[in-house]
Amino acid sequence: METIGFIGSYDKTDLIIYVAKVLTTTGKKVLVIDNTITQKAKYIVPVINPTKAYVTDFEGIDVSVGFSSFEEIKKYLGIPEEKQFEYDFCLIDIDGNENFENFNMNKAKKNYFVTSFDLYSLKRGLEIINDFKEPVKLTKIIYSKDILKEEDDYLNYVSLGTKAVWNEDYRVYIPFDNGDQSVIFENQRVSKIGIRKLSNQFRESLYYLATDILGENKEAEVKKAFKILEKEV
Repeated sequence: METIGFIGSYDKTDLIIYVAKVLTTTGKKVLVIDNTITQKAKYIVPVINPTKAYVTDFEGIDVSVGFSSFEEIKKYLGIPEEKQFEYDFCLIDIDGNENFENFNMNKAKKNYFVTSFDLYSLKRGLEIINDFKEPVKLTKIIYSKDILKEEDDYLNYVSLGTKAVWNEDYRVYIPFDNGDQSVIFENQRVSKIGIRKLSNQFRESLYYLATDILGENKEAEVKKAFKILEKEV
């Protein structure tokens, strides 16, 4: 199982679930772990009998809420501690240094830093990074209206002295809103993960993220997945 971290104080839940949907459509088995303080997944992912901590299926994605380690999830699922998970990917939503340590995210395949440029998201997100025990390589996912180079330069500037080691070869920009928020809210109300009505920019961001997570030579698989998803109502 390959672990992927989505780190920061910005709301990342919907993005992670939509990326997970693309990955499962390529045939991968995916676990999403909401390890945030707000536990937004508890409210937007349908579950019949919610408890304090649980794992539920949502459109072929296993979603975990309320657990603070892989060992706790294994115990809940009845998996022996020494046995490996059968998932291909685990996407973890993290908003604190303790959670980063609990899930050994320093050994993750990839770690993304998700932020916008509102001061709370930016400063709190960098505070989380600065509490890491050692420097961590991070790829930027930036929610931005105008996608300006100056914004990226500003993030580089304010992160000086933190434990962030930025991947300067790759970053993902996501539009603040081209009607995408309305589409996501509509999908939440009907308990669906649909991408067909999302803006081209948002879908492109999902495409690049899924391709980056899957690795080299997997672009054809992602293209095929998008063709399937774009036909779904």
